[in-house]
Amino acid sequence: MTLLIVAAAVGGLFVWNRGLAEERAAEERVAAFFEAERARTEKPKASSPRSQTKPEAQRSAHRINETSPPGPPPDEGMVWVPGGTYWMGTDDGQFPDAQPVHLVTVDGFWMDKTEVTNAQFQAFVDATGYVTVAERPIDPADYPGVAPENLAPGSIVFSPPDHPVRLDNHLQWWAWKPGADWKHPDGPESSIDDRMNHPVIHLAFEDVLAYAEWAGKRLPTEAEWEFAARGGLDRATYTWGDERHPDGQPMVNNWQGQFPIEDTADDGFAGIAPVAQFPPNGFGLYDMAGNVWEWCADWYRHDYYQTSPESNPTGPSESFDPMEPGIPKRVQRGGSFMCSDLYCVRYRVGTRGQGAIDTGNPHVGFRCVVDATQ
Repeated sequence: MTLLIVAAAVGGLFVWNRGLAEERAAEERVAAFFEAERARTEKPKASSPRSQTKPEAQRSAHRINETSPPGPPPDEGMVWVPGGTYWMGTDDGQFPDAQPVHLVTVDGFWMDKTEVTNAQFQAFVDATGYVTVAERPIDPADYPGVAPENLAPGSIVFSPPDHPVRLDNHLQWWAWKPGADWKHPDGPESSIDDRMNHPVIHLAFEDVLAYAEWAGKRLPTEAEWEFAARGGLDRATYTWGDERHPDGQPMVNNWQGQFPIEDTADDGFAGIAPVAQFPPNGFGLYDMAGNVWEWCADWYRHDYYQTSPESNPTGPSESFDPMEPGIPKRVQRGGSFMCSDLYCVRYRVGTRGQGAIDTGNPHVGFRCVVDATQ
């Protein structure tokens, strides 16, 4: 499948096609990814959202349903999330797209305890023969004049520099790699043989939908995802509470050290960790912060919280990101191993991310849910 990315630039719009490997085209392709990543990771300028002051009676509306699971789990890797009413978003002025904080009610559902692993995705591929977007050949007819050897499929990989760099140019730590895909996460010479319990990565949105359908599940809505991530806590900063390191214990796989040169692995891991290496939250869910971002079902709009329904919201009818208005995007949540406290703090539970639907990334995965009545 052809990947079309439109990025804003001085003097007009430029369109990048994923298959071009000529030097300039490769740089532009990666730059489009960077533009989306910049919107995700840079601290936005302060905005003036409408007042978020709530009457005290209204602010006490947080409620967790006292419901028992409606039977056994659909599979042993899922836990029951009871649903309830909670405050969605954050009042931190750095994140205007996650404002205003607003009351949301969601019904109960089952959710995967962990992100989908390479082993689980391998079982899906073995059963169906599915080929991901990053693995698919590119039709030369779509790119007349481009040499066949320059149409190799691939993906973007993290390639940290060996010296300090300014943090306003993502070209310095990302690289387009032909042959990179979910089975070869660092490029064609790499493998997942020793990473079967790691989250699967390099998946476009249609890839995760295909897995979910095969598994008899679906992707969570953004509202379901945040309710689950909060684990029953009321407006906490993190999925585990308000203290960054309770009792001195790391609670999340994120970046320590000077970004993007070196992750010192003070939390025990440099790069992506196997799933379930940190304590679960109050609902028994692992890695709802850090490790890898997670796809949600909703289209992304920066202003959706202004009009979001109060009951079981499913997102806007279409995507709009003012940073890249021509690129359809879905919501991504939870942050990743690349979230540095000095650069990106979007592993905090109320914050949002987004990604182009036709693009897989080396720090984005997913988990699934099942309705209570299913």
